[in-house]
Amino acid sequence: MTDELAILPLAAPLRREIETRLRSAITQGRFQTGERLIERELCEMLGVSRPSLREALRQLEAEELVRLVPNRGPVVAEITVAEAREIYEIRATLEGLAARLFVRNAADAEVAELRKALRELKKAETGKPSEFLLDLKNNFYDVLLRGCGNTVMRRTLTQMHNRIRLLRATTLAGRTKTALAEIGKIVEAIERRDEDAACRASMEHIERAAAWAIDALRHQRNAAPAKSRARNKRQQSESEEP
Repeated sequence: MTDELAILPLAAPLRREIETRLRSAITQGRFQTGERLIERELCEMLGVSRPSLREALRQLEAEELVRLVPNRGPVVAEITVAEAREIYEIRATLEGLAARLFVRNAADAEVAELRKALRELKKAETGKPSEFLLDLKNNFYDVLLRGCGNTVMRRTLTQMHNRIRLLRATTLAGRTKTALAEIGKIVEAIERRDEDAACRASMEHIERAAAWAIDALRHQRNAAPAKSRARNKRQQSESEEP
């Protein structure tokens, strides 16, 4: 059985490659939240052994992308409305401060790099898959966090990266134009070297994204029971090897 997830035998270290492939599949929505991850199927898709797969799944569990459910095994972790609200509260505060510090500390070349990252986002706005847009938005924030000069903040937000990416997949869908306009205001304020305006624009962008994402999560939650019943019926018909 072949699959685009399949890993070449020479890939090393193997566990890290498995983690990368599964992490990407989860954050890009190939595996839906709440979906059971059947080890036999994943081994066939990836072309790896079960022990190697289990090591990778343990790492993804530590990253809160996967959780182990008694009598079911690993499933894709869900983000609750309450958790999403808390994540956005932290993001709004930290990214507002990051924009302020970027104005204060970034060199002109870094400001130009931030504008370039925004141009790339705008060019890819139409005709590109959502995961490509997510990668470009992550690049924008990489530039912002590098230039802000606060390594603790950068490390903290980087550690939240995968959970944030799941939420970005929700917030970009249906509001890409609005999000890009909001990001444009951040860049314009930074180019004017206006700390207060940059901080305010960054926080407003996150707050609006939060409102959109929380509404989307509530909608998904209301639709989840029917989807879950259909998924469980399918999975119950499949036998899992011990």
